[in-house]
Amino acid sequence: MKLIVTVKPEWLRVKAPQWQRVGKVKDILRDLALNTVCEEASCPNIGECFNAGTATFLIMGPACTRACPYCDIDFEKKPKPLDPTEPQRLAEAVRRLRLNHVVITSVNRDDLLDGGASQFVGCIQAIREVSPQTTIEVLIPDLCANWDALATILQAQPEVLNHNTETVPRLYRRVRPQGDYDRSLELLRRSRTLAASVYTKSGLMVGLGETDTEIRQVMQDLRAVNCDILTLGQYLQPSQKHLKIDSFIAPEQFDAWREYGESLGFLQVVSSPLTRSSYHAEQVRELMQRYPR
Repeated sequence: MKLIVTVKPEWLRVKAPQWQRVGKVKDILRDLALNTVCEEASCPNIGECFNAGTATFLIMGPACTRACPYCDIDFEKKPKPLDPTEPQRLAEAVRRLRLNHVVITSVNRDDLLDGGASQFVGCIQAIREVSPQTTIEVLIPDLCANWDALATILQAQPEVLNHNTETVPRLYRRVRPQGDYDRSLELLRRSRTLAASVYTKSGLMVGLGETDTEIRQVMQDLRAVNCDILTLGQYLQPSQKHLKIDSFIAPEQFDAWREYGESLGFLQVVSSPLTRSSYHAEQVRELMQRYPR
């Protein structure tokens, strides 16, 4: 049985960040007019990551074309045309922050024919030019099943292709009304087929009413499409207008899921209440050394 509580527990408290370091990162982001998912999605780890000099860059935003009720990214603003200078500005941030590993994600841009694939490619290429030693992870939307767009991104050869399944199939209509579970699995399957050297990754939120059996089934489904890396974390309600939390999952349950995931053959399972999709993403560099391709 899943270990749950209904009142926000002590283990979800986040240490106060060192604001001097946070301020330095924010200054660079503001100077280069860049968005981060850390800020736009109200990530609880923003202090830890900014203190470490890392950030998950949010391109093509901050306005999203989908309205997922769990997400704090704005969907009420009208998306703007793509900025051709964004890849160069992002690459400059990577250079200034001296990042060993960078995560690039985006809002959903269903208004674009390629879902924004060309902008991902531009960012990857710009970073390669100024910081060739930096490993690159892209956390992409489902691209509305435009598999040519997926191939375009993979041809740019990011080290990691991340796409989150987010929740269990039964809850998709409530949690991801414009998403599709099978489509997400197909994206991950095709990624391994199109670019066998690229590590694939996915993430799940818990605490929305799913069962332990359902979580384990999703983990099995992800391994069936050869997903390499899995993250699991507690859903936290960004505001009163967002989806309510069904339950808080105890750390022991996250440990049990990590052990189960490892038994299924995931190369890495990051599982804890405060884990987010990009949390400690730089650890993939160690994984690449242990499991080279």
